[in-house]
Amino acid sequence: MADSVVKDQPGEGRLTHAPSNHPAVPRAKVGVVLANLGTPDATDYWSMRRYLSEFLSDKRVVDYAGWKWQPLLQLIILTKRPFSSGHAYKSIWNNEKNESPLLTTTRAQTEKMTERLKALYGDDVEVDFCMRYGNPSTDSVLKRMKEKGCERIVFFPLYPQYGSPTTATANDQAFRTLMKMKWQPYIRTVPAYFEHPAYIQALANSVQEAYDGFESRPTKLVASYHGVPERYLMEGDPYHCQCQKTTRLMREKLGFTKEEVDTAFQSQFGPEKWVGPQTVDHVAELAKQGHKHIAILSPAFSSDCVETLEEIKEEIHDSFMEAGGETFSYIPCLNDRDDHIDALLAVVNNELSGWLSTP
Repeated sequence: MADSVVKDQPGEGRLTHAPSNHPAVPRAKVGVVLANLGTPDATDYWSMRRYLSEFLSDKRVVDYAGWKWQPLLQLIILTKRPFSSGHAYKSIWNNEKNESPLLTTTRAQTEKMTERLKALYGDDVEVDFCMRYGNPSTDSVLKRMKEKGCERIVFFPLYPQYGSPTTATANDQAFRTLMKMKWQPYIRTVPAYFEHPAYIQALANSVQEAYDGFESRPTKLVASYHGVPERYLMEGDPYHCQCQKTTRLMREKLGFTKEEVDTAFQSQFGPEKWVGPQTVDHVAELAKQGHKHIAILSPAFSSDCVETLEEIKEEIHDSFMEAGGETFSYIPCLNDRDDHIDALLAVVNNELSGWLSTP
């Protein structure tokens, strides 16, 4: 990304009183960085191995002792998993742009957010996006923001519900970059927005629009969230509770009964007990109970990704159909829907309070 940065020279603008040998300084701006989980650069073995190694070596994701976990990860898991994960990514890959759908959608969200923020604040704001794992890296984007003159940055992890393996690790990575800077920008990290009225409204809108288009009404709506070990809940991580509240608020906004909406959790791995019920098992049980048509959405993902486009639409779909289900309707993530962007903008504007004012 080639950008021209206007810098005040010594004796001009904000450097009017600076000596002639003072380094040039860019005009002060405020930055907004949208942070998502990450994506491999490609689907081949080595690209997948680099991505998975970075992801699964994160102590926020797998918090086992390194001396136990790393030999298992590097010598066993990463000899096989890059092949299976690469196959999963290949099945959903955006071949036209040669990138993952998550990258495509996050870029689209950023472009729409840029348009809206520039309309409000003009050239006083810079907007970009980064990934916790893979590219564009958090480190490179924050450095680029600083070079553009962003002395204040709103750092926005795109996770509606706070989780240690998601929100916290995104913030950790931003702080690591700040630790290496001589002149750190002021930074605000955006809190969880799972109960923000605009986010709940966008979820409800997406469900209602989908239901309006179905030939028959589903007898069950399943809100499927990425799972975490039950131990995380016991140790104080609020993620599970925030997921439950998200489902309740969405259900109330839709006017659905408790019997019409379930909460479940997907993507379990490892030997520990995870919060449940597990989505893949739950949908099969629904089919056995006589539910012939169910709908499913993923409120914890701001963008469709491998967990939704491959795991839900293939593995979880197959589990329901093989158990006797007949119609499995997946409701896409909010992605770059206008009401979703409006919700994200409302959250960002709140965090910009005191830093920027509309012209």
